[in-house]
Amino acid sequence: MTPGIILIVIAVYFLLLIALARWSAPTDDNSTFFTGHRKSPWYVVAFGMVGASLSGVSFISVPGWVRADSFAYMQVVLGYVLGYQVIIRVLLPLYYRMNLTSIYEYLRDRFGPTSYRAGASLFLLSRFVGASLRLYLVAMILHFTVFSMWDFPFWTTVAITVGLIWVYTFRGGIKTIVWTDTLQTLFMLGAVGFAFFYLAQSVVPSGGLMSFLADRPETQIFFFDDFKSPRFFWKQFLSGAFITIVMTGLDQDMMQKNLTCRSLRDAQRNMFWLSVTLVAVNLLFLGLGAMLYAYAEVNQIAFSRPDELFAAVALSSDMSWALGLFFILGLIAAAYSSADSALASLTTSFCVDIADISSMEEMRAVRFRKQVHLAFSVLLVFAIVWFERFSDQSVIEKLFVLAGYTYGPLLGLYGFGLFTKRRVMDRWVWVPVILAPVLAYVLVMWVRMEWGYVMRFEHLILNGALTASGLYFLSKKI
Repeated sequence: MTPGIILIVIAVYFLLLIALARWSAPTDDNSTFFTGHRKSPWYVVAFGMVGASLSGVSFISVPGWVRADSFAYMQVVLGYVLGYQVIIRVLLPLYYRMNLTSIYEYLRDRFGPTSYRAGASLFLLSRFVGASLRLYLVAMILHFTVFSMWDFPFWTTVAITVGLIWVYTFRGGIKTIVWTDTLQTLFMLGAVGFAFFYLAQSVVPSGGLMSFLADRPETQIFFFDDFKSPRFFWKQFLSGAFITIVMTGLDQDMMQKNLTCRSLRDAQRNMFWLSVTLVAVNLLFLGLGAMLYAYAEVNQIAFSRPDELFAAVALSSDMSWALGLFFILGLIAAAYSSADSALASLTTSFCVDIADISSMEEMRAVRFRKQVHLAFSVLLVFAIVWFERFSDQSVIEKLFVLAGYTYGPLLGLYGFGLFTKRRVMDRWVWVPVILAPVLAYVLVMWVRMEWGYVMRFEHLILNGALTASGLYFLSKKI
């Protein structure tokens, strides 16, 4: 596909999103932006959250990760199922019972204002870093396939990428995103499914798909042999459960969509079907990765980083234009389905948790929300350009590593609040929140050097435990 055709596809796609945004949110009041008036059908939220949970990181990085890690990522995905059960049975009932707009309001009621702002600040940092990495990935691919052909600098590609999100989210916020994410999930899954079956015709021998996957060296799923290995089953399974608890259940971005459902029961249905769907979809991604590597080997297609594998194959000169078209649509859909909600949730959390927008007069509050939304858009541009300097690893691995340090204290705060009956000295909460990630990093490095034990994602659990331990020493019985 030529850069001009790709650009036309992108333009038509975003005109469709803008039209959908206008239809879904004819008004731009704060209740529409923050909660969607709590009238979203659960099945629409559930389907849209598939795309938001996977994002452009999964679309690009999971297939490329197959060569280095085989199908070990499925061990993490199976852990997701356990994590979603915790969200369904513990967190969602709490949020609906308290009728929350921001989930971090729980920390204010449980501990006090300092804990509340600490939790919100941790989310803002975590989601900002995560959104920057996800958008960096789509900007990198768009630059590689389109804008570099016209000698555009990378920062221009990034500015266009973020600007398009701002255009269709600045009015309706979460109400718009519930519907646009549904459309984008449809495009993403359609693209992956088409690519999977198209490549299967080229690389799968007459023995069938299962024989092909069984014979590939990258398709081993379970690893029980070496507990020091980062691929050891129980390490990845438990890490997957806790990753889900913090990156979904303790994340304003993901929970904001759930809180737009009409009832707790609808939100719980949403979470259950999301967990089931993610297992099947991630297995499809990994199978696609095995076929992409097989096709690239046979046809000698070159790429410099694992994250470029899908793009290199889909857009190669000897490949059908249809696969290239589906790839571009899937990439944009996957990336924007998570990035748009991240921008809305960052705006919501800052306005509600940090700036206390509820105390403002309505007209001023709407104006302030729009200013915050624009400010986060600009900050994302700067962060993505900065991330370009550190692009040697798979982006999904970077994302999970960073999440362990930024979401870990949130895990400790909520765990301590939910499972103890002690009162914390609220004004000192920042001490364990800041020290726990530092101490966790030191311990991770020490364990690796002294014992050869490599932590991949389980440092999240360590971080949460250290935070909870610090809170215990700052607390007393109620």
